[in-house]
Amino acid sequence: MAEPFSIPATTVVVTGGATGIGRALAERFLREGAAHVVVADRDAERAQATAAELGARAHPMQVDVTDEAAVNATITWIESEIAPIDLWCSNAGVGRGQGLGQDSDWDTSWRVHVLAHVYVARALLPRMAQRGGGHLLVTASAAGLLTNLDNAPYSVTKHGAVALAEWLAIRHADEGIDVSCLCPQGVNTEMTAGDAGSAATRMGGEYLEPADVADSVVAALHEGRFLILPHPSVAEFERKRTADRDRWLAGMRRAWNKLRHASAR
Repeated sequence: MAEPFSIPATTVVVTGGATGIGRALAERFLREGAAHVVVADRDAERAQATAAELGARAHPMQVDVTDEAAVNATITWIESEIAPIDLWCSNAGVGRGQGLGQDSDWDTSWRVHVLAHVYVARALLPRMAQRGGGHLLVTASAAGLLTNLDNAPYSVTKHGAVALAEWLAIRHADEGIDVSCLCPQGVNTEMTAGDAGSAATRMGGEYLEPADVADSVVAALHEGRFLILPHPSVAEFERKRTADRDRWLAGMRRAWNKLRHASAR
């Protein structure tokens, strides 16, 4: 178990921070007393609007998390102009492609869901180690522990995000760096706004609000937990999956057939 993380008087960066889970995290960290929260987003106008709504301790920053040079420059600027970064929430995500998708779906999903975390780890974790510690939060998905039946690029790259978060947690713990991995199921965001009743994510039950996810994150940081599951049922699903993989696969096949028939009506 990681060390409990205290939010007051910290500097927090949230990528994908202008909307959805990212915005909810930024807002909640400010309520918890963070000294600075950087709302980092590819959409500069949205980042500026969100930061303006959140108040003086929120700072907008335009950054493309798939551009390693841009990530490096962002970290350097924040640490020189605002303050050393205590918590980086690597939260940006995309929902690209259906089924096996196109090559472009795989490329974008890989860059956003895996390489973005690699880039921040390369640039920021050595700085944190020199200071004696810090925290990296990787937003993956329940799809990274289980499987999203609708979207292979999303599911596979979110599995990659979970694996990378585990690797970083193991390799950097002795440097005082803690890593957490956020794995929600359905959440009411722009990404899920078009989900029909037959969307595979609906099998997990009612969608949470982004604020509910932010509550789970803050609780987990205070407790020092690696795996953050806003939907508690995911833990039981994962247990069943690992206990008897063949039985779990058979159950998922039945679920997929049910979804196919429902969407065909």
